[in-house]
Amino acid sequence: MGVTVSGLFIPTWTDILDTTQLAIDLDLETHKLAMFTNTITPNFSTDTAYGVAPYNANEVSGTGYTAGGHEVTTTALSESPTGTLMWDAADWSRSSSTITNARCALIYADALAGNNAIVLVDFDADYSTVSGTFTIQWASTGILNFDLTPA
Repeated sequence: MGVTVSGLFIPTWTDILDTTQLAIDLDLETHKLAMFTNTITPNFSTDTAYGVAPYNANEVSGTGYTAGGHEVTTTALSESPTGTLMWDAADWSRSSSTITNARCALIYADALAGNNAIVLVDFDADYSTVSGTFTIQWASTGILNFDLTPA
C-alpha cells in the first residue's frame, strides 16, 4: 500500500499523556530523522519505533546519508498562532548526497532506549539527489501543531 499520509504515532502519544509519562522532550536536539522509501506501510495505531517493523527495512541509503538518520536541530515549541501549540525545527538537509526514492521521514526519540516514533512526514512523492543537497523545508505551521482551543 505504501505511504499515503503524515501522522502521529498513537502508542507514543498515549504513553506521553497517560500514567506511563514517557519523557519525550520536543526541545531536545537529539531527535533523529530517518528517511524511507514508499515500500513501507505505516500504521499509526500500532507502529512504535525506529528499528521495529516496518522501520527496520527499506530505509534510504547513499552518499551523505547514514542509516538511523540525522539529528533534527534548532527545535522549538511555541504558541503560534494563538491557541495552537507548534513544534518546529530548522530545515533539514544533507549536502553532497546521493539518495534515491525518499518518500517519507520518520522523526523519532533517539535519546530514549525505545527509539520511540514521534511523527511520520509524507513527502507526497519520491525524491532523489545525485551529488546534490536533499532538503526538507518545514511548513510555516512547523513539523506538527495542535489546535488547543475548544471547538
